Amino acid sequence: ADADAVTLLARRLGAITLPPWRSPDEISTADAREMLAAVSAPSNENEVLVAERDGQTVGCLHMLTMTDFFGRPHAHISVIATSEAAEGTGVGRALLAHADGWARDRGMALVTLNVFAGNTRARRFYESAGFAPETLKYAKQLEDATSPLSGDPS
Repeated sequence: ADADAVTLLARRLGAITLPPWRSPDEISTADAREMLAAVSAPSNENEVLVAERDGQTVGCLHMLTMTDFFGRPHAHISVIATSEAAEGTGVGRALLAHADGWARDRGMALVTLNVFAGNTRARRFYESAGFAPETLKYAKQLEDATSPLSGDPS
């Protein structure tokens, strides 16, 4: 029932400064697709939460259980988004608190998330909530590659 609202929230995830090889549509389409897939196949390892206020959808959270490269199981925030109207009203903090509880309920002591380097506002928000950088992923676009990284066939 919340598919349209979740898809709309996912569009906000592409509305940031992105690397030149990423497009806003690529980001929002992938995030929406994964959230809708999680809803259609419920699992204890994968959950989407929709936050509402006064009958309006104001945020969403997609949680996954994962195992990192080093073999440590952890909870991962795949998507966290709020509506523009909900920014700065505590919705994001409530979603992060839910993520912490979700992890604890599964016996996990670590919560991870990814954020684009250019998304300074989100990075400040996560750091104020106790997150700290762990690894940095570097990417290099090859100009002479035969397939575009953005998925755009043109």
